[in-house]
Amino acid sequence: MFTGIVTAVGRIVRVQPHEAHDGGGGIRVRIDAGNLGLSDVQLGDSIAVQGACMTVVALEANSFEIDISRESLRRTVGLDREGEVNLEKSLRVGDALGGHLVSGHVDGLGVVVRYAPVGESRELIIRAPKEMAKYLAYKGSVTVNGISLTVNGVQDGVEGSEITINVIPHTQNMTTLRNVNVGDKVNLEIDTIARYVERMMQVSDVAGRPQAA
Repeated sequence: MFTGIVTAVGRIVRVQPHEAHDGGGGIRVRIDAGNLGLSDVQLGDSIAVQGACMTVVALEANSFEIDISRESLRRTVGLDREGEVNLEKSLRVGDALGGHLVSGHVDGLGVVVRYAPVGESRELIIRAPKEMAKYLAYKGSVTVNGISLTVNGVQDGVEGSEITINVIPHTQNMTTLRNVNVGDKVNLEIDTIARYVERMMQVSDVAGRPQAA
């Protein structure tokens, strides 16, 4: 589990095909960890990379490597090329939960439709896929490229739901949001609590139906 509070911005410095991984189509990626600090990281540990939970398969003084399957590449963006990525080590017992509970499982890809200054902050509007709409709520939480953010508005439409987010200067400067442009795709993860609420409603609905004679 993670919190969605980005610890450091690293950089993908090498991407190689990994034919031995999932029968071909996967890649091995080397990441410069920046200011993350790897002294307490071991092989097999989990690190969220741009919002996707990945396993450390090789480790050096200030860099690590991960294997990414074809399926993960299909469901995420920003992991298959060189460039900056948000990094967060997995949550440990006793750590502060500054954001919200994040699993590191990307639920869908959103599209940035607006990212512009509003006062000292910036207004970020993302169009989320229609299948994610029921999980997005005013003042609820959403993870964007691994960043825990608060939804300030939701507008449902034919092509999906547009969520409005206020990005403060600190978040802008300390994450890869500083590189985002209109038209870019972003990794989205819904709030874990929303998953359980949906499941409870499904079970309640089935349990409440009259039994056939």
